[in-house]
Amino acid sequence: MTEPLVVPRAEHTLSRRDVDPDALKVLYRLHNAGYTAYLVGGSVRDLLLGRRPKDFDIGTSAHPYQVKRLFRNCYIIGRRFRLAHVKFGPKIIEVATFRRGVPAGTEAEPPVVVDADDHDGTNVFSHERLLHRDNTFGTPEEDAFRRDFTVNALFYDIATFSIIDYVGGLEDLRLRRLRSIGDPNDRFLEDPVRMLRAIVLGTRLELDIDAPILEAIERHASEMGNAAPARLLEEYYKILRSGASAATFAALGKTGLLAEITPEIPRSLTPSLERALTSLDAYRLRFGAPPPTLTNAILLGSLLVPLGRVTRGAGRRHGDERGPVSSLGILPLPRRDVERLGQVLGLQRRLLDVDASPRSQASLLSRPVFAEALTWLDLHGSRPDLVEYWTQKISDAAPAPEAHGRWVPDMRPRRRRRRRPVRL
Repeated sequence: MTEPLVVPRAEHTLSRRDVDPDALKVLYRLHNAGYTAYLVGGSVRDLLLGRRPKDFDIGTSAHPYQVKRLFRNCYIIGRRFRLAHVKFGPKIIEVATFRRGVPAGTEAEPPVVVDADDHDGTNVFSHERLLHRDNTFGTPEEDAFRRDFTVNALFYDIATFSIIDYVGGLEDLRLRRLRSIGDPNDRFLEDPVRMLRAIVLGTRLELDIDAPILEAIERHASEMGNAAPARLLEEYYKILRSGASAATFAALGKTGLLAEITPEIPRSLTPSLERALTSLDAYRLRFGAPPPTLTNAILLGSLLVPLGRVTRGAGRRHGDERGPVSSLGILPLPRRDVERLGQVLGLQRRLLDVDASPRSQASLLSRPVFAEALTWLDLHGSRPDLVEYWTQKISDAAPAPEAHGRWVPDMRPRRRRRRRPVRL
């Protein structure tokens, strides 16, 4: 058993004030129910670096259906390993039981067992009767060592407000170093996506990537073809939403990973692609978190248009003269996103025409993709005057506001509908 480094509250900078209030609710309820409850992973890392985490994930000794007993707003997901999602409106706090390291793909699904005290059969599963060989639940130490990089394996204990470090992650954060837990050759063969994440994490957080990681990536880059394409596509979306996409894709090109995943993206970014990604990053950094305006269609377009895979004059039905784009390298592109991108690009010419009739402009405002088209113009159009013009149009077309708690109707004159003649 490894003795962890435990840093008391007085000796670290992580404060509960910076933790999401709903995540704190989950942590405290688990703790008060007698379970171990830690803030885990990237959220601890980012808070210690003075950054705002994207997610606040929780690790606990409670099993998924024990978590469900505590939260009415909890949903259990997952097939290979069950997770508890506690929902607060659109926000989700993910709660995972501490796991032990097992070879990839060998995790067994816990059997369904009804609690002996639950006579009506409607209770949650009884985890006291699960056989150890039938699940992948483990201890906090086992959970730390199964993770990919040391800076992702730090825990914040809500019971003592201390930082718990089993793998030397705190020292690596101090040295601004990205280091693998275990032999990176083995870890990357277990899951090739970890190679991509190493470059992404190192670039986004400005960490020096450990030499053994870079050597292992060079040795095993061809294994990227064994990763699930859907997972890789999701990783690309995360890169494009990160605010550091230009630097990240440049780094991926240098390591050879781009050539294995999307060979259409050159090793050295073209000026048009670098310009598009830089504009995307500048837009993203205006906000504290990824804004909802950065839809998948906008993100895809920021890659596909500079690569010449979709033309700026794309219409509704076809991405370019050769038809809709269905893939980028080994990445499958969702048809709905590609078609929506075509609609967004098709509206750009109309957005330039501020002299169109009021009726035509009102029709444009009512288009379902208008908001995304305006985002594209803001990102890549280099016309802030037009963005301001259409933003004002949106404001003018908004319903009349409420006054003193009562609804004030829109009193603008409306055109009367012509009455149809009565047929006898």
